[in-house]
Amino acid sequence: MGFEGTRLGRRDALALGGLALGGAALAAPALGQGTSGQGRFPDRPIRLIIPWPPGGSADAQLRSLAEIAGRALGQSVVVENRPGASGTMGAMHLTTQARPDGYTISQMHLSIVRRPFITRTPPWDPVNDFTHIIGLCGWMFGIAVKADGPIKTWADYLAYARANPGRLTYTTSGIATTNHLTMEELASREKLELVHVPYRASNEAAVAVASGEVMSVADSSAWAPLVDGGQLRLICVWTAERSPRFPEAPTLKELGYDMVVTSPYGLAGPRGMDPGIVRVLHDACKAALFDPANATVRAQFDMPLEYYDTEDYRSFIARRAEYEKTMAQRLKLRID
Repeated sequence: MGFEGTRLGRRDALALGGLALGGAALAAPALGQGTSGQGRFPDRPIRLIIPWPPGGSADAQLRSLAEIAGRALGQSVVVENRPGASGTMGAMHLTTQARPDGYTISQMHLSIVRRPFITRTPPWDPVNDFTHIIGLCGWMFGIAVKADGPIKTWADYLAYARANPGRLTYTTSGIATTNHLTMEELASREKLELVHVPYRASNEAAVAVASGEVMSVADSSAWAPLVDGGQLRLICVWTAERSPRFPEAPTLKELGYDMVVTSPYGLAGPRGMDPGIVRVLHDACKAALFDPANATVRAQFDMPLEYYDTEDYRSFIARRAEYEKTMAQRLKLRID
């Protein structure tokens, strides 16, 4: 069975991506069509809020996307990092301050979809309080430990946790993130008592393990450079298949768990954006997503392609919202 952090059973995102890759060259976005009594769009720089500190995988992928899309749009796409609140600062800005004119957009990820179902006062409706523009890609998650520590394999990890209840620590990029919930599910299945030590971002979490502050990191591939450098050891990945970059690390499926976790993300704007402007943004971002330069960045961080067009991305978010609501109720999740 799946889990709250997994993609849906239908692989429609990958299928769409495959169709796009196999098609003809992407057409340039129809900039003149992005109007609604506002004249030509865009006529000034666009702000892209990245709700993480600089340096992580999503930051790198979205910065690359912004640079390439800006050339197609004829205006700069200016990146603004707003970390904190488990990656929801961008969503907060979209729902409370940004105008629906297309000049402020932000990353949309599953923690934003999940948040209304784990708080007493929902801050937004994840389907209707945003304009969903495009689905982009996901993450390669995994668990890494200090390379010179006592844990060498997943079996060692389980053995240490069972022998030392409440002493094995793991870090993630925040409370109630996909990776946190996946670790809670694994701990529940194995009847383990683990200690969660959340950090603000994936790269900070990985460094904390390398420095010995925490025993393990369960997060996206910001740990990859430290694995390559010999400071960390990767003991499993959460993708459907083994990573070509880290072929020695087994998948969760190989370890006996029917779980695939990629946590797809995309871009969204404030509620009520003009469809013509949405189309311009989608087309420019799609062209940037399939540009070889962005593909290189995704490959650097082993980020699986999860492309959705505007209509399909909104449908995906609606399905995920129902799924997250069901799982939050089942697991009795609350962050307040």
